[in-house]
Amino acid sequence: MKSAVTLAQVAEARAGPFVFHHSLPEGFAKARSHGFDGVELFLPEPDFISSEETKALASRHDLLIAAVGTGAGMVRHGLSLTDPRASKRREALDFILGMIDFGGRLGAPAILGSMQGNWSGEVHRAQALEWLAQALRTAGKHAEHHGVCFLLEPLNRYETNLINGLTQGVRFIEEYKLENIFLLADLFHMNIEETNLAQAILEAGPQIGHVHFADSNRWAMGFGHTDPHPIVASLKQIGYKGFLSAEIFPLPDPETCAAQQIEAIKICLA
Repeated sequence: MKSAVTLAQVAEARAGPFVFHHSLPEGFAKARSHGFDGVELFLPEPDFISSEETKALASRHDLLIAAVGTGAGMVRHGLSLTDPRASKRREALDFILGMIDFGGRLGAPAILGSMQGNWSGEVHRAQALEWLAQALRTAGKHAEHHGVCFLLEPLNRYETNLINGLTQGVRFIEEYKLENIFLLADLFHMNIEETNLAQAILEAGPQIGHVHFADSNRWAMGFGHTDPHPIVASLKQIGYKGFLSAEIFPLPDPETCAAQQIEAIKICLA
């Protein structure tokens, strides 16, 4: 398994769970100085920076691109794949496809989190899930052209009422016969929704494509009450070789946060 840290460039997400909000050159340098293997990028638009510039930064600092987020589509533009308006659903999908293209040129998957939206009012749950599945079919095929997967992140009940846990995610993928779609196991969300994190990972098995390695309070691992050792043992048991990525609050400050996170990962993987 490899380590990654989040670099955010979205002003609307300044208070969000991202470690470094510095300029990308400085963020890449900080990731390298703390000893991370890669970075996870949260950018405002697919064309915010060219893939060539990003590759150059990654090469200069000997870092991998772990994944790219699509959440700016929601926090910046208010877009979701389950919006009752067809024009907005199309706009949301176009934004995601652009992020898939950007990440794909870097060999990195894109993540669907908040842009999955919710069902309510005029949109019934079955309809929202159908719209979501249609979009994921397109996203999965689009990602496949780049040789990467597309990641669906189950979120806790306070952020979505669609897919809340890994078991739900696996069932959804199987029921709608979605291809090239894998799950992002975010330990913060799992702490709210799962009864046993390690067991949930075992049951999801090879369907897990990425991990957000966060403590129970979404601080760096070791600053909350999650025991990461059974979780990492389960990840090893299912043969997971991807990233343990730090989508966490930069508390008490970014440097202390990053240092704690990389140390916790090293201890767990030792």
